[in-house]
Amino acid sequence: MAETHVLFVEDDDVIREATQLALERDGFAVTAMPDGLSGLEAFRANQPDIALLDVMLPGLDGVSLCRRIRDESTVPVIMLSARADSIDVVLGLEAGADDYVTKPFDGAVLVARIRAVLRRFGHAGGSGAGGEAAAGPGERGVLAFGGLEVDTEGMEVRKDGEPVALTPTEMRLLLEFSSAPGTVLSRDKLLERVWDYGWGGDTRVVDVHVQRLRTKIGQDRIETVRGFGYKLKA
Repeated sequence: MAETHVLFVEDDDVIREATQLALERDGFAVTAMPDGLSGLEAFRANQPDIALLDVMLPGLDGVSLCRRIRDESTVPVIMLSARADSIDVVLGLEAGADDYVTKPFDGAVLVARIRAVLRRFGHAGGSGAGGEAAAGPGERGVLAFGGLEVDTEGMEVRKDGEPVALTPTEMRLLLEFSSAPGTVLSRDKLLERVWDYGWGGDTRVVDVHVQRLRTKIGQDRIETVRGFGYKLKA
């Protein structure tokens, strides 16, 4: 099996070199770059399986780099930030990141998060714009909710007959909702099922992805049940 190729963009020389060595010891092939512009060039040249982006980068910051990558590809992206405040986290997730890790991080935890992201993308490689999501729960076939159609076999979504482009994480989230329409799913349950967290995670990841999904399939399609979670309107 080919090595999983990681693009790692970090301007701190010590963190970049130490993390690269740690990832390579765990069997990853790593391309490490010191700034956003060189990171974008490396992404286009190498087509990595996953990108790790520091938020604070010279030239082109990590959030802007994430947006540029997301414009071209559904490759999974994990943001790295020295701050865990809402602004950094939300900006990164809204830019299209699939997860984030707060510095300083333990190498084993970072590897676990990388592997969790890759598992839910249903592959260990392949970063093209047509990246596949693993088949989600529920009946295989086309599920219809008013003008919303979810093809659980072809991994396609249509709204009022028009195709809707979702990232693999957004698709897996929608598959969870569509497998149990009208049922309230807690944030913790969604973290476990969609993000593959066997431990407690930051529920802001869920909230931002739900909002991103709403903008694509309709703001009123997913209902917030205060104090409990979210549900898809049948």
